[in-house]
Amino acid sequence: MKRLFTFFICFLSIQLVKANSIDSGRYKLLRIAPTAGYQQQKDTIIVPIAAQVIPPANQEYSIFKRRLDSVQKDIQLDYNEYVQSYIDAYTRRRGGMADVIGKSQYYFPIYEKAFRDMGVPEEIKFLSIVESELNPNAVSRVGATGPWQFMFATARLYGLSMDNYVDDRKDPIQASYAAAAYLRDAYQEFGDWLLAIASYNCGKGAVTRAIEKAGANDFWSIRPYLPAETRGYVPAFIAMAYVMNYYKHHNITPQACNFSVKTDTVMVNKFVPLQGIAKVLDVDMKELCLLNPAYKKQIVNGTAQLPRRLVIPQAAKENYAALYEALNGPGFVVPDAKVRFASNTGNNDGGEDADAPTAKATRHKVRRGETLSAIANRYGVEVQDLKVWNNLRGNKAVVGKVLRLSAPQDVTPAKSAKKLKEFVTYKVKRGDTLSEIAAKFEGASVEKIKELNGLNKGRIQPGMMLKISGV
Repeated sequence: MKRLFTFFICFLSIQLVKANSIDSGRYKLLRIAPTAGYQQQKDTIIVPIAAQVIPPANQEYSIFKRRLDSVQKDIQLDYNEYVQSYIDAYTRRRGGMADVIGKSQYYFPIYEKAFRDMGVPEEIKFLSIVESELNPNAVSRVGATGPWQFMFATARLYGLSMDNYVDDRKDPIQASYAAAAYLRDAYQEFGDWLLAIASYNCGKGAVTRAIEKAGANDFWSIRPYLPAETRGYVPAFIAMAYVMNYYKHHNITPQACNFSVKTDTVMVNKFVPLQGIAKVLDVDMKELCLLNPAYKKQIVNGTAQLPRRLVIPQAAKENYAALYEALNGPGFVVPDAKVRFASNTGNNDGGEDADAPTAKATRHKVRRGETLSAIANRYGVEVQDLKVWNNLRGNKAVVGKVLRLSAPQDVTPAKSAKKLKEFVTYKVKRGDTLSEIAAKFEGASVEKIKELNGLNKGRIQPGMMLKISGV
């Protein structure tokens, strides 16, 4: 009997160890990289929950469906086991969600205004939490950047600037308008907001191909044909819409936002260091950088032709007077300002160093020891631009290779023909989307193409000949 009792105790101990191991593994799966203390120029590499493999929940809870139905507006908020699995994942992260809810006091009014202006449903603001947890310095493993996680090429297509001084993907205002424009284009193309949201993750081409394979035009039907991450992306969005409306039911208490929610905006027409602004206003430098995350060198690179936005915490009136005097007097001195100014405007308005390149340079031959980064800095361009302009896949600068220093001026016969005819024709290629086709022709838009070609649903097939109208 004594031996039997000893065996029983050992057996229970082994089972407890296994259970703890399983629970530890489960929570490790759902853990997101913590947000480090803010440092300018240091990005936060993120792995969002939507990018992780989360098995569907085993049980359906009717209370969650009723709650989702009650907050549904323009976007269909379906409930199923996939949505439930992400609700479970987010509500377990009480600390992270409490922090996000606090930051939403600052970011959501910015998003809502941009979406109203662009005619996009307000509830899409929750998508930014799925993307970045409202972190303007978030960078994904593949290089998507900012609160709306724009890739470089897509950001360029939607009017965001990336150069040596700024990365507009990190600017909550600029990036929100770009995200709204993308989603509006996608909705015009697919006629369904969940499909538009799916395309924000995997691209319009991938959604178009999934629609063709499924023979259907709704997210849940095409879901098996989408990339693995996108299959969880839309359920994660719906789950986030639920959590942001019902967090109190899950014992989540919002944390206060750790920076000023009440701010003012000043348009600056000169080069101004953020450090000087912080000193004049007597505000924390880290907070000022967080309110102005797009400035990569902590310098507001405004010019008379292109003033730049400076967001500041609301402060005492006497501090504003000091700021006004500093901005309109000799004020701040930026080292090497002339070279910086020339780099920003793309022409040589203020003179250059003897070692600086001329503004007219269009090519550069790579010499031994040079890197793409050094070449980009020399000519005031971005490394990513050099790679795009020269079809470079890696970051290596090949000795002897001649690099373009600006975008190629590609005048195709179709573009020239626009001057001679009211419209041109375009043959649809595999993987093409209406928004990508519209971007190829000046003055074209998805709506114009659909109207001119009688495309009520916006679906196109390879081989179709489309009429493209001019300006």
